[in-house]
Amino acid sequence: MTTLLVIAKEPRPGLVKTRLTPPFTPEEAAVLAEAALTDTLRAVAAAPARRRVLVLDGDTGPWLPPGFDVVPQCAGGLDERLAAAFADCDGPALLIGMDTPQVTPHLLAVDLDGYGACFGPAEDGGFWALGLADPDPGLLRGVPMSTPTTGAVQRDRLIAAGLRVRDLPPLRDVDTFADAEAVAAAAPHGCFAAELARLRTAGRR
Repeated sequence: MTTLLVIAKEPRPGLVKTRLTPPFTPEEAAVLAEAALTDTLRAVAAAPARRRVLVLDGDTGPWLPPGFDVVPQCAGGLDERLAAAFADCDGPALLIGMDTPQVTPHLLAVDLDGYGACFGPAEDGGFWALGLADPDPGLLRGVPMSTPTTGAVQRDRLIAAGLRVRDLPPLRDVDTFADAEAVAAAAPHGCFAAELARLRTAGRR
């Protein structure tokens, strides 16, 4: 079975979801980040996995469910941190972030049989999921992150390595207020949608 990896930041004001401020305050943006992380971890906890790992920048909190190993993120750029997360795996692994709280256990139950990799594109040009049947950190190092072409470059890197790639459905990352509204509408019963509705009511946004 697959190791499921979640790379995330501790939801602290001023350090997460900064593009949501404004309209939200840094404290409110951190609340939304925590809700997104909660939904993500719950989906991972409910998906079949050999091991579940939270690769964390910061400290854990009450939002962490049981059953996860927690390892610190390494220093360096995002490509180095993603590469290091895969380097700790000794078998098939699927990595996601904390920006897609609409993810479901079904989406994470990826069968890599016959594939060298799986790839979930994000609507902003990045990717929300990357799975490797035989984790090779070199497949990520040097990929330019947080650009409109990050996803295309990463997928091309997989193809160039001779891997057969299974494509997953595209998902929308939560970066802006418009993203938050769209993602909440796509997953109306999650913690993220509930917190967004509460904050919008409180602030009449």
